[in-house]
Amino acid sequence: MSSLTVLGSGSRGNACALEVEGAVLLLDAGFSAREVERRAAAAGVDLGRLAGIALTHEHGDHAQGATRLAARHRVPVVCTAGTWRALRAPAGVEHRAVSGSVRAECGPFTVTACVLLHDAVEPVALAAAAGGVRVGVAYDFGRPTQPLRFFLRHAQALVVESNYDEVLLRTSAYPASVQHRIAGSGGHMSNRAAAALLEELIHPGLGAVVLAHLSQQCNTSLAAQRAVEPVLRAAGFRGTFAVANQDAPLAPIRLTRMEPALSRAQLVMDL
Repeated sequence: MSSLTVLGSGSRGNACALEVEGAVLLLDAGFSAREVERRAAAAGVDLGRLAGIALTHEHGDHAQGATRLAARHRVPVVCTAGTWRALRAPAGVEHRAVSGSVRAECGPFTVTACVLLHDAVEPVALAAAAGGVRVGVAYDFGRPTQPLRFFLRHAQALVVESNYDEVLLRTSAYPASVQHRIAGSGGHMSNRAAAALLEELIHPGLGAVVLAHLSQQCNTSLAAQRAVEPVLRAAGFRGTFAVANQDAPLAPIRLTRMEPALSRAQLVMDL
Protein backbone atom coordinates (compact mmCIF):
# COMPACT_ATOMS: atom_id res chain seq x y z
CA MET A 1 0.00 0.00 0.00
CA SER A 2 1.16 3.53 -0.80
CA SER A 3 0.22 6.42 1.45
CA LEU A 4 0.83 10.07 2.22
CA THR A 5 0.89 11.27 5.82
CA VAL A 6 1.08 14.98 6.59
CA LEU A 7 2.90 15.04 9.94
CA GLY A 8 2.08 18.72 10.44
CA SER A 9 1.98 21.96 8.52
CA GLY A 10 1.90 25.63 9.42
CA SER A 11 4.11 28.55 10.39
CA ARG A 12 5.84 26.51 13.10
CA GLY A 13 6.76 23.43 11.11
CA ASN A 14 6.06 21.37 8.00
CA ALA A 15 6.69 17.71 7.20
CA CYS A 16 5.09 15.00 5.07
CA ALA A 17 5.89 11.29 4.81
CA LEU A 18 5.39 9.41 1.54
CA GLU A 19 5.38 5.61 1.81
CA VAL A 20 5.77 3.54 -1.36
CA GLU A 21 7.16 0.04 -1.95
CA GLY A 22 8.13 -0.41 1.69
CA ALA A 23 10.22 2.79 1.75
CA VAL A 24 9.60 6.22 3.30
CA LEU A 25 10.56 9.64 1.94
CA LEU A 26 10.21 12.75 4.09
CA LEU A 27 9.14 15.84 2.20
CA ASP A 28 10.46 18.61 4.45
CA ALA A 29 11.43 18.12 8.09
CA GLY A 30 10.49 21.41 9.71
CA PHE A 31 10.32 20.18 13.30
CA SER A 32 13.12 19.02 15.55
CA ALA A 33 14.39 15.53 14.76
CA ARG A 34 12.83 14.24 17.96
CA GLU A 35 9.47 15.83 17.12
CA VAL A 36 9.48 14.42 13.58
CA GLU A 37 10.15 10.97 15.02
CA ARG A 38 7.43 11.40 17.64
CA ARG A 39 4.86 12.47 15.05
CA ALA A 40 5.86 9.70 12.68
CA ALA A 41 5.47 7.09 15.41
CA ALA A 42 2.06 8.52 16.38
CA ALA A 43 0.94 8.29 12.73
CA GLY A 44 2.28 4.77 12.23
CA VAL A 45 5.10 5.83 9.90
CA ASP A 46 8.19 3.64 10.33
CA LEU A 47 11.26 5.84 9.96
CA GLY A 48 13.35 2.70 10.14
CA ARG A 49 12.45 2.45 6.43
CA LEU A 50 13.50 6.04 5.70
CA ALA A 51 15.16 6.35 2.28
CA GLY A 52 15.83 10.09 2.32
CA ILE A 53 14.70 13.60 3.17
CA ALA A 54 13.73 16.05 0.41
CA LEU A 55 13.59 19.76 1.23
CA THR A 56 11.81 22.66 -0.42
CA HIS A 57 14.14 25.26 1.16
CA GLU A 58 16.29 25.97 4.19
CA HIS A 59 13.92 27.91 6.48
CA GLY A 60 13.56 26.34 9.90
CA ASP A 61 9.88 25.54 9.55
CA HIS A 62 10.82 23.30 6.62
CA ALA A 63 14.31 22.05 7.41
CA GLN A 64 14.91 22.27 11.18
CA GLY A 65 15.34 18.54 11.79
CA ALA A 66 16.66 17.48 8.39
CA THR A 67 20.40 17.10 8.91
CA ARG A 68 20.10 15.50 12.35
CA LEU A 69 17.56 13.01 11.04
CA ALA A 70 19.72 12.31 7.98
CA ALA A 71 22.76 11.63 10.17
CA ARG A 72 20.79 9.50 12.62
CA HIS A 73 19.16 7.35 9.93
CA ARG A 74 22.11 7.47 7.51
CA VAL A 75 20.07 8.74 4.58
CA PRO A 76 20.73 11.52 2.05
CA VAL A 77 19.25 15.00 1.98
CA VAL A 78 17.78 15.89 -1.41
CA CYS A 79 17.68 19.64 -2.09
CA THR A 80 19.01 22.37 -4.34
CA ALA A 81 22.64 23.43 -4.16
CA GLY A 82 21.65 26.77 -2.63
CA THR A 83 19.56 25.12 0.07
CA TRP A 84 22.41 22.73 0.87
CA ARG A 85 24.88 25.57 1.33
CA ALA A 86 22.44 27.42 3.58
CA LEU A 87 21.91 24.32 5.76
CA ARG A 88 25.61 24.09 6.68
CA ALA A 89 25.19 20.38 7.27
CA PRO A 90 27.73 18.55 9.42
CA ALA A 91 30.34 16.37 7.77
CA GLY A 92 29.13 12.93 6.88
CA VAL A 93 25.62 13.90 5.75
CA GLU A 94 25.14 13.05 2.08
CA HIS A 95 23.68 15.59 -0.32
CA ARG A 96 21.89 14.67 -3.54
CA ALA A 97 21.27 17.69 -5.72
CA VAL A 98 17.97 18.46 -7.36
CA SER A 99 17.00 21.47 -9.46
CA GLY A 100 14.63 22.52 -12.17
CA SER A 101 16.71 20.50 -14.66
CA VAL A 102 18.25 17.80 -12.43
CA ARG A 103 16.34 14.98 -10.76
CA ALA A 104 17.54 12.93 -7.81
CA GLU A 105 17.12 9.21 -7.08
CA CYS A 106 16.56 8.20 -3.48
CA GLY A 107 15.65 4.56 -2.79
CA PRO A 108 12.64 3.84 -5.04
CA PHE A 109 11.82 7.55 -5.26
CA THR A 110 12.59 9.98 -8.06
CA VAL A 111 12.51 13.57 -6.82
CA THR A 112 12.07 16.52 -9.17
CA ALA A 113 11.81 20.24 -8.50
CA CYS A 114 10.34 23.47 -9.85
CA VAL A 115 11.79 26.86 -8.95
CA LEU A 116 9.61 29.16 -6.83
CA LEU A 117 9.81 32.84 -5.93
CA HIS A 118 10.28 33.15 -2.16
CA ASP A 119 12.69 34.87 0.25
CA ALA A 120 14.94 31.82 0.58
CA VAL A 121 18.25 31.02 -1.14
CA GLU A 122 16.95 28.60 -3.79
CA PRO A 123 13.35 27.53 -3.00
CA VAL A 124 11.48 24.93 -5.01
CA ALA A 125 8.28 22.94 -5.18
CA LEU A 126 8.89 19.20 -5.01
CA ALA A 127 7.42 16.13 -6.62
CA ALA A 128 8.22 12.54 -5.68
CA ALA A 129 7.40 9.53 -7.84
CA ALA A 130 7.69 5.82 -7.08
CA GLY A 131 5.78 2.65 -7.84
CA GLY A 132 3.26 4.35 -10.09
CA VAL A 133 2.49 7.01 -7.47
CA ARG A 134 3.42 10.67 -7.56
CA VAL A 135 2.90 13.46 -5.07
CA GLY A 136 3.43 17.20 -5.49
CA VAL A 137 4.22 19.62 -2.65
CA ALA A 138 4.18 23.39 -3.12
CA TYR A 139 4.17 26.08 -0.47
CA ASP A 140 5.84 29.40 0.36
CA PHE A 141 4.99 31.14 -2.90
CA GLY A 142 2.65 33.99 -3.73
CA ARG A 143 1.76 33.39 -7.36
CA PRO A 144 1.58 30.10 -9.30
CA THR A 145 3.65 30.34 -12.46
CA GLN A 146 2.93 28.45 -15.66
CA PRO A 147 5.96 26.16 -15.06
CA LEU A 148 4.55 25.32 -11.61
CA ARG A 149 1.15 24.49 -13.08
CA PHE A 150 2.82 22.18 -15.58
CA PHE A 151 4.99 20.65 -12.86
CA LEU A 152 2.06 19.74 -10.61
CA ARG A 153 -0.19 18.25 -13.29
CA HIS A 154 -1.10 14.56 -13.19
CA ALA A 155 -0.13 14.03 -9.54
CA GLN A 156 -2.26 11.62 -7.52
CA ALA A 157 -1.90 13.78 -4.42
CA LEU A 158 -1.20 17.48 -3.97
CA VAL A 159 -0.13 19.33 -0.84
CA VAL A 160 -0.60 23.02 -1.64
CA GLU A 161 -0.32 26.16 0.44
CA SER A 162 -3.53 27.93 1.43
CA ASN A 163 -1.95 30.43 3.77
CA TYR A 164 -4.38 33.26 4.41
CA ASP A 165 -7.92 34.51 4.17
CA GLU A 166 -7.88 37.89 2.45
CA VAL A 167 -10.28 39.56 4.89
CA LEU A 168 -8.47 38.17 7.93
CA LEU A 169 -5.16 39.42 6.52
CA ARG A 170 -6.48 42.93 5.87
CA THR A 171 -7.98 43.15 9.36
CA SER A 172 -5.01 41.56 11.14
CA ALA A 173 -2.60 43.33 13.49
CA TYR A 174 0.20 43.04 10.92
CA PRO A 175 1.52 46.40 9.70
CA ALA A 176 0.76 47.33 6.10
CA SER A 177 4.29 46.47 4.97
CA VAL A 178 3.98 42.92 6.29
CA GLN A 179 0.51 42.51 4.79
CA HIS A 180 1.91 43.64 1.44
CA ARG A 181 4.77 41.14 1.67
CA ILE A 182 2.45 38.24 2.54
CA ALA A 183 0.10 39.07 -0.33
CA GLY A 184 2.92 39.72 -2.81
CA SER A 185 4.22 37.42 -5.54
CA GLY A 186 7.07 36.23 -3.31
CA GLY A 187 4.87 35.86 -0.25
CA HIS A 188 2.10 33.33 0.31
CA MET A 189 -1.01 31.94 -1.37
CA SER A 190 -4.49 33.01 -0.30
CA ASN A 191 -7.36 30.56 0.07
CA ARG A 192 -8.95 31.99 -3.07
CA ALA A 193 -5.75 31.67 -5.09
CA ALA A 194 -5.26 28.09 -3.86
CA ALA A 195 -8.79 27.22 -5.00
CA ALA A 196 -8.14 28.66 -8.46
CA LEU A 197 -4.85 26.78 -8.85
CA LEU A 198 -6.22 23.47 -7.65
CA GLU A 199 -9.28 23.79 -9.86
CA GLU A 200 -6.91 23.93 -12.85
CA LEU A 201 -5.07 20.81 -11.68
CA ILE A 202 -8.07 18.51 -11.29
CA HIS A 203 -7.89 15.36 -13.41
CA PRO A 204 -9.42 11.87 -13.08
CA GLY A 205 -6.38 10.44 -11.31
CA LEU A 206 -6.15 13.13 -8.62
CA GLY A 207 -7.09 11.27 -5.45
CA ALA A 208 -6.13 13.65 -2.66
CA VAL A 209 -5.75 17.36 -1.98
CA VAL A 210 -4.31 18.70 1.25
CA LEU A 211 -4.30 22.41 2.11
CA ALA A 212 -1.13 23.31 3.98
CA HIS A 213 0.86 26.07 5.67
CA LEU A 214 -2.17 27.92 7.09
CA SER A 215 -1.41 31.15 8.91
CA GLN A 216 -2.28 31.10 12.60
CA GLN A 217 -3.10 34.82 12.56
CA CYS A 218 -4.78 35.20 9.16
CA ASN A 219 -6.60 31.95 8.47
CA THR A 220 -8.63 29.13 9.98
CA SER A 221 -9.16 25.55 8.87
CA LEU A 222 -12.85 26.26 8.37
CA ALA A 223 -12.20 29.38 6.27
CA ALA A 224 -9.74 27.49 4.06
CA GLN A 225 -12.09 24.54 3.63
CA ARG A 226 -15.07 26.76 2.79
CA ALA A 227 -13.06 28.68 0.22
CA VAL A 228 -11.51 25.69 -1.55
CA GLU A 229 -13.48 22.47 -1.20
CA PRO A 230 -16.76 23.66 -2.84
CA VAL A 231 -14.78 24.90 -5.85
CA LEU A 232 -13.07 21.53 -6.26
CA ARG A 233 -16.24 19.50 -5.77
CA ALA A 234 -18.10 21.65 -8.30
CA ALA A 235 -15.28 21.03 -10.78
CA GLY A 236 -15.64 17.27 -10.37
CA PHE A 237 -13.05 16.38 -7.73
CA ARG A 238 -14.17 13.22 -5.88
CA GLY A 239 -11.04 12.40 -3.92
CA THR A 240 -9.94 12.93 -0.34
CA PHE A 241 -9.89 16.57 0.80
CA ALA A 242 -8.09 17.59 4.01
CA VAL A 243 -6.71 20.64 5.77
CA ALA A 244 -3.35 20.06 7.46
CA ASN A 245 -3.04 20.61 11.20
CA GLN A 246 -0.07 22.39 12.78
CA ASP A 247 -0.18 20.44 16.01
CA ALA A 248 -0.88 16.84 14.99
CA PRO A 249 -0.54 14.51 11.98
CA LEU A 250 -3.41 13.86 9.63
CA ALA A 251 -4.58 10.28 9.14
CA PRO A 252 -2.63 8.53 6.36
CA ILE A 253 -4.13 9.05 2.90
CA ARG A 254 -4.08 5.94 0.74
CA LEU A 255 -2.77 6.49 -2.78
CA THR A 256 -3.69 4.45 -5.86
CA ARG A 257 -1.23 3.53 -8.59
CA MET A 258 -1.43 5.16 -11.98
CA GLU A 259 -2.80 3.13 -14.85
CA PRO A 260 -0.15 0.64 -16.08
CA ALA A 261 -0.26 2.29 -19.52
CA LEU A 262 1.62 5.25 -18.08
CA SER A 263 5.18 4.13 -17.54
CA ARG A 264 7.38 5.27 -14.67
CA ALA A 265 9.58 7.14 -17.14
CA GLN A 266 6.58 9.06 -18.50
CA LEU A 267 5.39 9.71 -14.97
CA VAL A 268 8.71 11.31 -14.01
CA MET A 269 8.93 13.32 -17.25
CA ASP A 270 5.48 14.82 -16.64
CA LEU A 271 6.69 16.09 -13.29
